[in-house]
Amino acid sequence: MLQSLTSNSCVRLIESHKSTWYFLFLVLGYILYLIFGAVVFSSVELPYEDLLRQELRTIKKQFLQENQCLSEERLEEFLEKALEASNYGVSILNNASANWNWDFTSSLFFASTVLSTTGYGHTAPLSDGGKAFCIVYSVIGIPFTLLFLTAVVQRIMIFSTRRPVMYVSTRWGLSKPLVAVVHATLLAILAASCFFLIPAAIFSSLEENWNFLESIYFCFISLSTIGLGDYVPGESFNQRFRQLYKVGITVYLLLGLVVMLVVLETFCELQQLKTLRKMFYLKKEKPQDRLAILEHDHLSFTSVSHQTNSTSLKVDKTKDVPFVSVPVLASPGGDDPMIN
Repeated sequence: MLQSLTSNSCVRLIESHKSTWYFLFLVLGYILYLIFGAVVFSSVELPYEDLLRQELRTIKKQFLQENQCLSEERLEEFLEKALEASNYGVSILNNASANWNWDFTSSLFFASTVLSTTGYGHTAPLSDGGKAFCIVYSVIGIPFTLLFLTAVVQRIMIFSTRRPVMYVSTRWGLSKPLVAVVHATLLAILAASCFFLIPAAIFSSLEENWNFLESIYFCFISLSTIGLGDYVPGESFNQRFRQLYKVGITVYLLLGLVVMLVVLETFCELQQLKTLRKMFYLKKEKPQDRLAILEHDHLSFTSVSHQTNSTSLKVDKTKDVPFVSVPVLASPGGDDPMIN
């Protein structure tokens, strides 16, 4: 009997806090996914890092042997300065000295990466004034960009998703959730073709050192606003039409970001994903529940008021009844002056 009561209480506890349990499982799954990614990246990339370190040590040792007039300390100082300048996008190589990082088109490309929070990191402000302006520009520009993208996506969604789904569902008498799933799939395929496959083919032909996989990698890293900065177009030596190329890349990033948001919003409006999301959300208090709570509070207050009134009436009644009976004093003759 005790075991059945305990099991029933546990079941009721789980049922009453179902969304909380789902949320805890979601947090646990996310942490496990992070650990899984760390394990995979470490196992795949660590051998390549070790190999590159060995190659650099070998090249450095060979260079010092061939140039004995140069000390290792002087070489370390020179490499430190060169690497520090490279972190700001300035290279000492002869094939990179012709490209300026802060002409108008390069600055336009940098501003687009800042406002879209892509941030490749290949170029950074050098002066204190530039760093301060970058902070102020970002504080104002990033919310402005979010507002701009939200307004653009909201208008595009009407013509790209809502009206086509409603038209096909009404015209052919098909289920609206089914039409929405098919539409979202076709839209994702079209977006992947126009903003991943075709641009990757163009980048692989324009960039000398990029293959098709590296070009797709750049497109995904850019449009997902990850922006690692290991691949940046238009930075190769003697890039043809570099100014126009930089402007084209800026337009591609902005248009691609809008299209990615439209695709994500289309998938978020699917009924299946809405049901999945509701599993992890806290349940909103319904108007019926609020009315029931108010009625319960009103009944409780009314009962308390009745009890208080009845208690006060009893007290008032007891006030009229004397606690001690006082005998009436009377004189036999009726003429006693003390009694009168």
